[in-house]
Amino acid sequence: MALRVLLPWQDLVDRLQVPGIEPILWHINDDPNDAPPADMLVTERPSNPLMRSRVSRIKGIKHVHLLSIGYEWVLEHLPKGVTLTNSRGAVEDATAEHCLALTLASLRQLPQAGQQQRERRWTRTWTGSLHGSKVVLLGAGGVGSEIRTRLLPFRPAELAVFARTERVHEQGFTIYSLDRLWAFLPTADVVIAALPHTQETESIIDAQFLSSMQEGALLVNVGRGPIVDTEALLPELQSGRLHAALDVTDPEPLPENHALWDAPNCIVTPHMAGDTGQFIALVSQLAVDQVLNIAEGYEPVNQINN
Repeated sequence: MALRVLLPWQDLVDRLQVPGIEPILWHINDDPNDAPPADMLVTERPSNPLMRSRVSRIKGIKHVHLLSIGYEWVLEHLPKGVTLTNSRGAVEDATAEHCLALTLASLRQLPQAGQQQRERRWTRTWTGSLHGSKVVLLGAGGVGSEIRTRLLPFRPAELAVFARTERVHEQGFTIYSLDRLWAFLPTADVVIAALPHTQETESIIDAQFLSSMQEGALLVNVGRGPIVDTEALLPELQSGRLHAALDVTDPEPLPENHALWDAPNCIVTPHMAGDTGQFIALVSQLAVDQVLNIAEGYEPVNQINN
């Protein structure tokens, strides 16, 4: 019997027209009807949170493969016994690249320079720099590691990496536990968050955290929106004490009338860190390989213990 696979993009359907596989086009966020019965679901993270529960209503589902690294959204909707994999290895580069772009754009005040260009006003501005800065990086997973690699050539004065457990990375640098963060935070020029959203990390960047950052410091978030307390961040931005560059927000999508849009010294991008042509190529190939492996009876890669 053919492996019935739900796929979100026509390109994936076309590439999996092979014996032993029945590819079915279905998008969790956009399709008006619930999914037909299937053995496997390949899916993006739905932009509409109300659509997440559709995973639990797929009859016969045995495996879910995510076109992303983040998987926390699907866990409560995953039927018992259904295995889960993600796209580790396909998205880290794009996200790290976007993180660096946000950091540099904010430090070098590119939004202000853009406004001056529109006003045809030639005014030189002295800006911050990664060179010589003290950087705190929250997250030592795939994305965090790639961000660290990209930061090093800019010669920061200090680059301290934090995660849940303290250890020495295979590359030889120390990863500090999160409870040691307070010794580094008050002198950090840049704080970069690349953490997943869990019970432990929700609102980890709260009023106490933000008030511990020095005046003029920059907060960059490419992890998940709920790890930052938005209501605590807003007054820090509106007073001009802190700067921020956010690819993820809470709430998300950000409502049109939300105060973050107009907050001073704040760059907001719409959760687009992974949205590159190269990412699509990599994540698509990984999805195709994953489906073929499962159809042939091999163990899937990037399994998540849930």
